[in-house]
Amino acid sequence: MNSILNYFVLVPIVGFALSLIIPRQHETLISRVSFVTVGLHMISFQIFLVYWLWNGHPVLDTKDFVVFKAGDYEFFIDFTFDRISAIYVFVGSFLTFLVTIYSRIYMHRESGYKRFFNTILFFYVGYNFIIFSGNMETMFIGWEILGVTSFLLIAFYRDRYLPVKNAVKVFSIYRIGDVGLLLAMWMSHHLWHENITFIKLNNYELVHEHLQSHTWIGVFISLMILVSAAAKSAQLPFSSWLPRAMEGPTPSSAIFYGSLSVHIGVFILLRTYPFWEYQTSVRIIIALLGLSTAFVSTNIARVQSSIKSQIAYASSAQIGLIFIELAAGFETLAMIHFAGNAFLRTYQLLVSPSVVSYLIREQFYSYTPHQHTFEDTWPKRLEYSLYMLSVKEFNLDSFMYRYLWNPLKMAGRKLDFLTFNRVLLIFVPLYLVGLYSVYNKDIVPDNLEHVLPLTFSLIACILVLKSFTERKQARMSWLLVIMTHFWMALAISFNENFTFDQIHLYLSGVAISGVVGFLCLRRLKNLEGNIDLDMFHGHSYHHPKIALVFLLACLAATGFPISPTFIGEDLIFSHIHEDQPALAIFTSLAFIVDGLSIIRIYARVFLGPHSKSVYEMAYRSS
Repeated sequence: MNSILNYFVLVPIVGFALSLIIPRQHETLISRVSFVTVGLHMISFQIFLVYWLWNGHPVLDTKDFVVFKAGDYEFFIDFTFDRISAIYVFVGSFLTFLVTIYSRIYMHRESGYKRFFNTILFFYVGYNFIIFSGNMETMFIGWEILGVTSFLLIAFYRDRYLPVKNAVKVFSIYRIGDVGLLLAMWMSHHLWHENITFIKLNNYELVHEHLQSHTWIGVFISLMILVSAAAKSAQLPFSSWLPRAMEGPTPSSAIFYGSLSVHIGVFILLRTYPFWEYQTSVRIIIALLGLSTAFVSTNIARVQSSIKSQIAYASSAQIGLIFIELAAGFETLAMIHFAGNAFLRTYQLLVSPSVVSYLIREQFYSYTPHQHTFEDTWPKRLEYSLYMLSVKEFNLDSFMYRYLWNPLKMAGRKLDFLTFNRVLLIFVPLYLVGLYSVYNKDIVPDNLEHVLPLTFSLIACILVLKSFTERKQARMSWLLVIMTHFWMALAISFNENFTFDQIHLYLSGVAISGVVGFLCLRRLKNLEGNIDLDMFHGHSYHHPKIALVFLLACLAATGFPISPTFIGEDLIFSHIHEDQPALAIFTSLAFIVDGLSIIRIYARVFLGPHSKSVYEMAYRSS
């Protein structure tokens, strides 16, 4: 029975691969492949579900293969199946099947018809990787796929300004969730001294034994998991990204931000529930976070003029209630609530275009006066204050900009004196000296060797901040993010004595993607002339092949699971000690900003309104 888990992960991969080779003119064949893939997956899973229940619903687990092993570190693919997986796969397969049927007609004659179905199937691959994952490393593969497909679907109408801008904004929040999960994996390696599986987390004696002597480490891991869950499920203070994600087509909004992707945060809390179950402080934080999100999102949803925004905030509020249920220990109720909320939001989003026309007609023929609400009994000053806060969405966007992105931009602007020539003259020779020293550590004094990892990671942060705020040269920004990876590798090389095979594995993917990306930008520069980062150029319209190759280079450089960099990121963190919080913070910051800078380069060079268009284009959506 264990071996059949591979089948449910393999079917979407095969369907996605087939959809890639179909010419974009064959709409019927493209939709049919998607329809058959998801339909076959759904029907076969339902048959398996009956068989599994009939045999006493045992917990299944299969360790497929080891990707990389070095000492006590082991990166392996593991799949598991239990009642949590059963609920999520049942709901996910059924809703994806419905949305696929709906999209066959809804997306008819769209220029990106093939691109839409390719992305939906790729999303389904990532979704199944997460749901069947048996450890955090396997989950992280699906986690990254969901982040990229979210970006691509929000920016589906890539010749418009606002969808592209909102796609970058959502990706920035997802990047925070990525690093939260990486930090949780990092500290888990130090707590368990192995790649812990979710099956082992169900062992109360094992968990209790480790947490009894490492209480603060357990709290840290739980909080990092909560940060990842909050970012993915649009909980405070990250709630404002969810309505912005509705810029994509209605079917993708339904399957991503109404039903499945937005509930992945709930899934990771369910999966790790045995770990934080006995940490009272963590449960209180989860409950307070869910309660505050439910209150804020409910009030915002009631004053939204857009139907999609209303549904988005209503879904966020319901997920807040699910967080409360999990904190209270009602796992089964939380899973039932997830299924009900997913079905309801999918239905609401799919019928939302029709609802708009109905409401417009009813305004003229069936007008009803304003009804009294509960708030009318409050003091007017309190009522009006709450209304204005809700209209302004509690300034959630301003909060994120003021306390997160603006400080990073301000720090980056302080580095404007670093021109391309100065970067080469200062940091390249300095890196060569550091590289010589790491291969000849005996010449480095002991007191200096302890300081170098922190110093080199700080240099990496400086370079990536400069790249993030660079407004002129795209190629310089790209070289800076690639140099950031090399400086981080140098910092970790000084931190521990280990073979450089692991560093070489990490940097091999970075080096290849760096060269490919630079050649793409150079080729585009020769063809178009101006590719500065001060505006959106939209060059994917005339240069789709260059855009695709550069996107693959971007994904490889950010640690997407198509290059060794993906394993390398986990390896880098595994060599940071638990008593080195400053090094972990600098490395995390570098990874966050590095991913943002890379996706910003891609978005500004290849997406948005075409810079040479002679027609006026709307910069705001309806």
